[in-house]
Amino acid sequence: MPIRAYALCIVLGIVVACVVTELRMRRRGVAPWAVLDIAVWAVPFGIVGARIYHVITSPGDYFGDGGEPIKALYIWEGGLGIWGAVAGGAVGAWLAARQLGIPLTVVADALAPGLPLAQAVGRVGNWFNNELFGGPTTLPWGLEIHRMDGTNPGHALRDDSGNPVLEPGLFHPTFLYEAIWNIGVAGFVLLLDRRLKLGRGRAFALYVMGYTAGRFWIEMMRTDKATEILGARLNVWTAVLVFLGALIYFVRVRGPQEYLIPLDGAAAVPVTSGAPAASDVSQVDVSQVDVSRAPGAIGIPTAYRVVTEEQFGRYQETGEIPPEEPTERASSDDSGDPDDDEAASDDDAEQLAPVGRVDETAATDAVPEAATADNTARTATADNAARTATADNAAKTATAGGAARTATAESAVQPASAGDPGKTATADGVDKTATDDGTVTAAGRNGDGEPADAGAAPGNADRDR
Repeated sequence: MPIRAYALCIVLGIVVACVVTELRMRRRGVAPWAVLDIAVWAVPFGIVGARIYHVITSPGDYFGDGGEPIKALYIWEGGLGIWGAVAGGAVGAWLAARQLGIPLTVVADALAPGLPLAQAVGRVGNWFNNELFGGPTTLPWGLEIHRMDGTNPGHALRDDSGNPVLEPGLFHPTFLYEAIWNIGVAGFVLLLDRRLKLGRGRAFALYVMGYTAGRFWIEMMRTDKATEILGARLNVWTAVLVFLGALIYFVRVRGPQEYLIPLDGAAAVPVTSGAPAASDVSQVDVSQVDVSRAPGAIGIPTAYRVVTEEQFGRYQETGEIPPEEPTERASSDDSGDPDDDEAASDDDAEQLAPVGRVDETAATDAVPEAATADNTARTATADNAARTATADNAAKTATAGGAARTATAESAVQPASAGDPGKTATADGVDKTATDDGTVTAAGRNGDGEPADAGAAPGNADRDR
């Protein structure tokens, strides 16, 4: 099978894109040669997508009168649409990025200047295929075009003397215009990315805007057969729509450049000033890696954390992983830990007021409050909190969200006397209540010191437990 110059140009373009992308990804903290893992997915998907787009937009050549459907697979005869290549390649890159734990926006921004350079190299293949030229011109760089042999695809028609037959006049080398334009787009993206610190896919959106702006006017110069809509070539309308989509994305999306640090696969250790951190996976020599072991065990990360440029700089100098941002901790705060919930409920309970009518005890705000009825008192506790209230001549305990007011040594109650009925005193660790007749009774006992009636109504805490 012959080696096609068109195929060589495409392969060379892929190599250029991979080199540029690899260098930019390493500067963002991605492990070395990750671009190869991405290319394994992106390149086949891109080629298939490019061919599908070409066949869909030129169906007559394969499924029309005289068309041969099998030739839809003959890629070497030409016919790859860049729109399908970018779309298919994006799907492949997304699948690879998910496996590597790399955000797709980081990959896209790293690829942004490399992709137009690859397109520029690939456009040279159009010259070998004698395709994608424009109308006649008298300019000194006008191109001679061969008349192609319809019975021998990929070859020029020859006269009786064996010389190739040329079309009369010179023609615009529109593929060359696009190649030069793409090189300019690559430089434009590099310049603005360096000045504006574009992130979150905005560098890639800038490339898309730059490329489609050039494709719009170059496409209108071409004279090769193409599907038209409202008098304009299909690719002209596609360029307009894609440009608007990229513009909307570029304007609406904001965010700094994204840098990555590994969450596993490399231990973060301090380093001396001026030397790269041992955990900086972008400095790993992959030629010394035992690939038979698990990725995390050989220093190849399987997940990354997105950080700012400043945090990444400190990480490279010290090897220290920066602390999580508040937004990253939010998910752990909502984990539903019962201990955290109990602590939160205790804090909230302190703000709740007592339920029912309560006879406040004198002394300080930290004194437990008790109510008596028929010389009977019952004390209930719930969640270490107790308040006693009187209601319907039955001693009941009112609790508020587990709130507890406990008498301490600093807020001890003075002993109650006959002249101070209704106050609670503490003696030997037992709460006692003074009544109107001067008798002091212990909580839970009647006036004779005997235990209160066991048939008394239960408190709220017992019912709610």
